[in-house]
Amino acid sequence: MIVGMITVFFILYFITVIGNLIIRFSNKYLPEQAASVKHKKVTDTSGNTKTAIEKAISIATNGKGKVTNIKKIDL
Repeated sequence: MIVGMITVFFILYFITVIGNLIIRFSNKYLPEQAASVKHKKVTDTSGNTKTAIEKAISIATNGKGKVTNIKKIDL
């Protein structure tokens, strides 16, 4: 049982190491292609609504998030 647990530990360790190497390689040599999506500005959002959304995003992301587009989703 000990041998089996040690074997599983080493296999999972090697999978983690290989995964990290693949991620580093792809981030270094395969840059992300920028999506050319044109954002249409929404003009019917009131100032209070926009401010409330921006503050909520700021609180939820600890100041790291930024509102770039506000779009109403029809359900």
